[in-house]
This record gives sequence, structure tokens and C-alpha cells, in this order.
Amino acid sequence: MLQEQAKAAHKVTLIGAALDAVLGVAKIIVGWISNSHALIADGIHSLSDLLTDALVIVVTHYGRQEPDKDHPYGHARFETMGTLVLGSLLIAVAGAISYDSLIRLWQAENLAIPGWPALVVAAASILGKEWIFHYTMRVARKIKSDLLVANAWHSRSDALSSIVVFIGIGGTMMGYQWLDQVAALIVGLMVAHIGWKLMSDSIKELVDTALPEEETREMLRHAESINCVKAIHSLRTRKMGSQVFLDIHIEVNPRISVSEGHQIGVKVTQMIREHHPEVADVTFHIDAEDDSDNSLPPLDELLPLREEIIEQLQYAWRSLPIEFKADQLVLHYLNNRIDIDLYLADCLPVTLSETILKQHLEDKAWLGQLRVWQRN
Repeated sequence: MLQEQAKAAHKVTLIGAALDAVLGVAKIIVGWISNSHALIADGIHSLSDLLTDALVIVVTHYGRQEPDKDHPYGHARFETMGTLVLGSLLIAVAGAISYDSLIRLWQAENLAIPGWPALVVAAASILGKEWIFHYTMRVARKIKSDLLVANAWHSRSDALSSIVVFIGIGGTMMGYQWLDQVAALIVGLMVAHIGWKLMSDSIKELVDTALPEEETREMLRHAESINCVKAIHSLRTRKMGSQVFLDIHIEVNPRISVSEGHQIGVKVTQMIREHHPEVADVTFHIDAEDDSDNSLPPLDELLPLREEIIEQLQYAWRSLPIEFKADQLVLHYLNNRIDIDLYLADCLPVTLSETILKQHLEDKAWLGQLRVWQRN
């Protein structure tokens, strides 16, 4: 499926590249002949799109590869890096166009008046770039590619800049000689704005910026709609290309089994992904209580694990007529204590009771409750 998405992205990008090449050459040649600096600047902008189109093709090829050993989360960040480079190139082009426009504007009295062919080429550029914008956007939405969305808006910026050029050329032909240079300057500023927007969005993704709060609240609402979920006390989100990854802490009844808790986590995952198909992966943590305080005690203050508990119980009860195996213990780690359910295959001797067992464990600071379950 990822390869099919890459092919669709390549097809629309190649069509856009062909259009950019034709329009770019036409704008520069006609702009030169017609004495329109704004049209030449717009032509340079169109030819710069060939670089971005090549970048899109390369990045979508690698960014749509399946996860592998070195990239277990996939290759979506290739698209993010590509978008960052694309934004940088646009800002560089915008700087060059704006600088040249300011120099020419300073010498406005020596500027020539453009001819009517420049108007025709500008109008053709508006129509062509608006068409490729809609075509690219349809494909981008279908394959959920932020990079293609960025390239589509890049095409829309070309159409808008061509409108500005059209107005500038028309105004210059009507006697406002400075208007062509102002139009070129506006084109440069528009290109810079698009480049900065692409760069800022990419940087946010690369530093794992969370999803908008409204989207996060919606995901929380769907997760908490599962009856067995007591609370969601942590939900962390991040994006990789068009994909979203979640880390979620789910609080459940502390007395249920591990497998039941896992099943609740699976149900929460399915519920979120059903309503948010852009979510590619959910890592859930099942909690018996709120562990939102991430501070950990020193290693020597941690509660003992099963093996150590069994050793301590066997030593404490060494003088009592009781035997048990490891699988007869169920441990509940709650409120910095350990509750123990002990399931015995045989009844306790008459001389032994649950109270006596507890008395032999009075020095165990980690012990919460002790419950003994016996077969009748």
C-alpha cells in the first residue's frame, strides 16, 4: 500500500514538474522580451519548483518505505526533513527576488514598460498553477501526505503570485512604472511566507510537538468511553509525517488479571484508531493506580518482586505447617504496599489460621493485606 501511495505522489509531482518547466521558461523568455522584471521573478520561482518537485519525488520514495530494523517506526520523518529543506529553499529564492526588486525599484525612472505578451503568460500561469493545486491536493488527501499538501500550497502560492504579477504588469502598462517591481517584491514576500510556514511546521514535528489540544481531548474522550477504564492520566502524542503515535496510561481495577488489563488496552486502541485513522501506533500502559508522578524511589527502597517475597514468606513461616508454590500467590502492588492473595490446595491445619500467618509477617513493612483462600 505504501508503494502505491508513493507512485501516486510521483505521478502528480511529475505532472506538476512538467508544468513548472514550461511555465518557468515561458515566463523568463517573455519577461525578458517584454521588459517585465516581475514576470522574470515569477519564472525563476516556477523553475525553483523543479528542485522542490525533485525533492518531493526522492523523499516520498524513501518516506513511504515499510519499517525496517534501523527504522522501526517507519520512514515518515524523511518527508518531514524534505519539507524543512523545501521551506529553506523557498526562503532563499524569496530573498534573491526581493533584493533584486528593491534595487530595481530604487532605479525606477530607468525601467522599461512591459509588453502585452507578459499579460498573456501571467494569465496562463494563473490557470495552470490553480489546476495543479487542486489535482495535487486531491492526491495528498487520498494518501495523507503532508509533504504533498505543502507542495500543493506551493502551487497555489505560484497562482497567487502570478495574479500579483498580472496586476503589476497591467498597472505598469497603464503608466505606473514602479508597479512591476512592487509586484515582484510582493511575490518574494509571499514565497518567503510559504517557506517559513513549511519550516516552522517541520521543526515542530522534529522536536515531537504534541497534537493540538482539541484533538487530544477528542482522543481522551473516546478512550474514557470504555466502561472498564477508570481514568486516563497520561496521553502523549507526536507526529511522524502523516502518521500519529500515542503513549497512553490507562487506569483500571487493581484486582483484575494482567490479560484482562491488556484486553482493555487493546479495546482503547481500537476505539481511538476507529475515530482517528491517522493514528499509526498506540503504546498503552495499564496502571492499577494513578502513577502520573514519574519520580522513582531509590533502588533499595523499591518494593520486592515475587521471588524475594516467596523467600521472605518461606523464612517467616518456616516453623509453621504450611506449604505453597509460587503460582499460588497473586500479588497486588497498591499504594506502596503489596496485598497478597494466597490460594491453598488444601485446608489449613486446625492449629493454623490466617491471623497467625499475619502475625509472623508483622515486621514486613511492605505488606498490605494477606488473604488466604482454601479449598473446602
